[in-house]
Amino acid sequence: MERNLKEKEWTFFNSFQDVFSFFFLLGRKAKKTKVFYLLSFMPVAMALMVQFGQIFYSRNSLSGPYVFSNIIITFYLQFIILILALFFGTSVCSEELEGKTLSYLTTRPISKSSFILGKYAAYSLLMVLMTVVGVVLCFLILNFNQLGRFSLYKVLLKDTAVLVLGLLCYTALFTFIGTFIKRSIMFGLIFSFGWENVIQYFPGSTQRFAIVHYLKSLLPSPTSGRFSFLLFRLEPTPPVLAVVILLGITALFLGLACLVFSYKEYILEE
Repeated sequence: MERNLKEKEWTFFNSFQDVFSFFFLLGRKAKKTKVFYLLSFMPVAMALMVQFGQIFYSRNSLSGPYVFSNIIITFYLQFIILILALFFGTSVCSEELEGKTLSYLTTRPISKSSFILGKYAAYSLLMVLMTVVGVVLCFLILNFNQLGRFSLYKVLLKDTAVLVLGLLCYTALFTFIGTFIKRSIMFGLIFSFGWENVIQYFPGSTQRFAIVHYLKSLLPSPTSGRFSFLLFRLEPTPPVLAVVILLGITALFLGLACLVFSYKEYILEE
């Protein structure tokens, strides 16, 4: 019996590895990936404009770390990671349905759970690479004259870690949604730019029903200035608890996605 369990674990790992490798290479060459790479570089373009503006007009009213923190919140946290997670997360299942390849994939000698987890991991790695490259470039551009200050790198590492955690959490949620909702993109857009962008500003415990609340609780952001509205009424959750909740949400929705995908019967439309 112990031998059978080990064989199953080994088979699951091999299946996961095969799915991960296949979809990572496929996703890297896909047209939509190139489009999203360009999208993820929007903050880099803004960082360049801000820096050139300050150089050419001899203005130093905005410090590099301040602008960097606000680019992270405004573009990455509130927009880019949501868009990336939505389109890649929902496509874990939906693109197989639309491409009518689901029946072929599910008859292969791989478990349905390893398929979901392998494809989720592949797409997550692609999104992390897109995000990290853009964040690092923003950091270098905005702090090129302060790169000797090692304290700034702590901010970079923390902000990047929070964004990666946000990507993993949102992608798990949208992967789950994509397994049972037909128009998952539309639902995801309403959730991302409706619920997530409204409920976070509610007072009291209500704001804790938004994933972004826990992400903001981990980001040391300025509480005053032109972007302070982003932290309006934020009642941060303790950092350790916020991380535990985000990891718990990720594990929960990945588990539910595997469960639904394993037992739901999908009807392929002609």
